[in-house]
Order: sequence, then structure tokens, then C-alpha cells
Amino acid sequence: MATKKKSTSPSALEKSLKAKGVKYLLPSYVDMHGASKSKCVPIAHFKNMMKGSELCTGAALDGVPQEINDEEIAAHPDPNSCMIQPWQSDIAWFASDLHCEGKPFVPCSRNILNRAVANANSLGYGMNLGIEAEFFALRKNEDGQVEPLSHRPHLQKPAYDVPRLLDNMPWLDQLVTAMNDLGWDVYSFDHEDGIGQFEIDFDYADVVTMADRFVFFRRMANEIAQQHGGFASFMPKPYGNFAGSGAHFNMSLYDKNTGKNLFEAKNDPRGCGLSKLGYQFLAGILRHLPAISAVVAPSVNSYKRLVVKGSTSGFTWAPVFQCYGDNNRTNTVRIPRDGGRVELRLADPMCNPYLGGALVLAAGLEGIKEKLDPGDPHTENMYLKSPKELKKMGISLLPRTLAEAVDAFVDDPLSEAVFGKDMFDSWVSYKRDEWLSYLNHVSDWEQDRYLTFY
Repeated sequence: MATKKKSTSPSALEKSLKAKGVKYLLPSYVDMHGASKSKCVPIAHFKNMMKGSELCTGAALDGVPQEINDEEIAAHPDPNSCMIQPWQSDIAWFASDLHCEGKPFVPCSRNILNRAVANANSLGYGMNLGIEAEFFALRKNEDGQVEPLSHRPHLQKPAYDVPRLLDNMPWLDQLVTAMNDLGWDVYSFDHEDGIGQFEIDFDYADVVTMADRFVFFRRMANEIAQQHGGFASFMPKPYGNFAGSGAHFNMSLYDKNTGKNLFEAKNDPRGCGLSKLGYQFLAGILRHLPAISAVVAPSVNSYKRLVVKGSTSGFTWAPVFQCYGDNNRTNTVRIPRDGGRVELRLADPMCNPYLGGALVLAAGLEGIKEKLDPGDPHTENMYLKSPKELKKMGISLLPRTLAEAVDAFVDDPLSEAVFGKDMFDSWVSYKRDEWLSYLNHVSDWEQDRYLTFY
């Protein structure tokens, strides 16, 4: 079913915030990384803030394409996105759309997603999204070395470990309580396959609301972990010998008029519980997976997660193939057991959820418009397939590096169509510079291998 978005009048919201003791406001927007940026506004200036009084220079931020002589951009807060910060209750946070010269700022990440949603709405669809939040809870010891917050000895296979989960309950309980107080409905959390790694699963929402929440979640998890002497890391692969962190996108379309989930199907001949429309949406995503990879797995480190092996538990559980299947986790796109939704396992927690959501939605809609068919699902263990077998099946590997992913992003016409020229150019330029910076860095591995080679 569609999620119902509350509607809040600015005057009622102002009164409510004052009654709750809020003193300051953050009309937040994001840079290209999906990091929250803002000025801080005393609540006495609430009305002006809601009209876009707070200006900033985009040239001061990564991937907000402006020159220093351009007109400033203005944050226009969405009143329905307001959240009082659980760890600092005199401050309220807002997700904002950026405007420039009285019009929506085309390269704004949230505006890019809003345009994709408007396109879906014009076809009678809305999109729901759930994001599985995985991250590491770490701390620095007296020697400055990074280690898990839990002091128990490491296990080779710590997934679902109860003692290590309960060791972390002081900060986990505070985080889960905060999420539930915000109305996010956490339904489970666990210790994952990496030591000090956790996953928190909470209810889905419409795609814009979920993107807002994920931006807020990363800050909230880190702030609460810091209160307990540590920090939350959203680096996809902080340890070479443990599984990395994902941020799987769970997606469905709903009917804008009735709210019905359009991906549900009782009689799916392929046996996955997905409707014909759902398969078309899935096929569009498969077509554009290499370009999508650059956006939902946006860092150099992302591609060290996307390998078949490299975990002390054996397989990494990470997606590497351009294929889909049923509840089988060796596919990049998965239809979970109960059907009615599509899961993209490629996304990781460093993604900008607005940009990732926009590109995935646009790809899925293209699949619907062109009535694409993804073929039959793969139910076998794809990790065990040889290169020769994969070639015979017509299955390609996803990009193996950020450089390959950015090249795929550039070559795919959908990328610029969704991002707009300015954000497209800015994204490509920044990511290519990031890759070159990585290549030019001399690593410990190189010194260990070559310094005394002869």
C-alpha cells in the first residue's frame, strides 16, 4: 500500500515546535554525497526561513554546480519533513529543496528526485522505498587504532551473534528508540557478518521521505554512537577480511489513486510473486545497472565490497552480476520471498539516496514504457558459475572499479536525462578526480610489496 504523507501547515508547525522547546532550526539540503548541509536559524525567524530566507553559495560545496559569482541558492524547507533531533531536542531539522533566482535549482539532489517522482505521478504511479541500513559501530583506542565498540574477542563468523548484539544494546537501544519516536517503525536489528557491523530495518515510505530519513539516519547513528565513545562508519568496506555494508533498495510502485501495490501478484507464472508491471520495472533497472552502479555505489571503496570472495565467512554476499532472481541473494536484483517488491542489492550506505532513487526510478519507468521483459529468474548459486557459463547465459559482470562505473554512467543517455547537464558534468568531473587521486596515492600494500623488492 502507499504510505500516507502527513500534511503540516507552517503556522501549526511553528506553534508545535515552540511548545516542545525547540530553539533552533536547520533548513538542510545535501551536497552530491548526500551529506546534510545547513545554516542554523533561531525559531523567531521561522516564517522567513520557510519562505527561503537562508542562502548559500553552491560553489562552496562538492557537486553543487555553481561559480562563485553566481546568484546564491536558497533552501526552501519541506514542512512535512520536520524532525526534532532526538539527541538534541532543542533543534529541529528540515529537508529542503534548493531554489535559485526564484525557481527550483535544477541540479539540487532533492529536486532531481522530485522530477523523477513527478514523471512517475504523470503515469499514475508513486514509488515506495525501503532502505536496509548497514554500518559499523567503531571506536578509537588509546593508541589511535580503530576497533569495534564491543570489547568481546573477534569471531570468524559473527553474523547474528547474540552476545555481541547485547554488548551494544546501550547505544542500539537509544538509536532504535529514537527511530521509533520519529515514527519509523523499526521491526528488527542484528549484528551482521563483520565484527562491529549492524543492520537496522525499519518501515518503508514514499521514495522522497525515505531519502530524507536516510540522510538524517546517518547523522543520528553517528551522533548517538559518539555519546557512547565511538562513531558510526558508513564506509562500504572498512575491513578486507569481513563482508561490507550495503543499503539495499526495496522498491515498489503503487497506484496514485487507490494506493494499491502494483507489484503484487497472486498468480505469477515465474513463481516470484511479482506482477508483469514489476518485471518490466525490474528489466529497466537491469538494462541500466552499470550506470546505476556509479550512483548507488559511488566511492572507490564501494568496489572492494562488490567481490565474490574476500570474507572470513567465505562468499561476501555482495552483488557482482547483471542478473536477477527470486529470494536468491547471489543476484544483484532480487525478488524477496513474499514478492510484491524488487530489491537492488548493489546500493551501499555512502550513496546519495536522492540521486540513487531518481536514477533507479527513471530506469524502472523506462522498462514499463518499453514493456521490457527480464527473462526467467536465476534460482541457482550464481557465485559458482564459471566465466564460460556466465557468457553462455548472457550475464555480464558489473563494473569492477569506480572508473568503470563512471564510464558506464557517461555512456548511458539516461544519466544526463535524469541528472540534468550541470549535475551530470559535476558528478563525472568529481568522480574522475576521485579515481585519479586514488591511483596516485601510494598505499601500505605497495610499500610492503615493493619497497625492499630487491
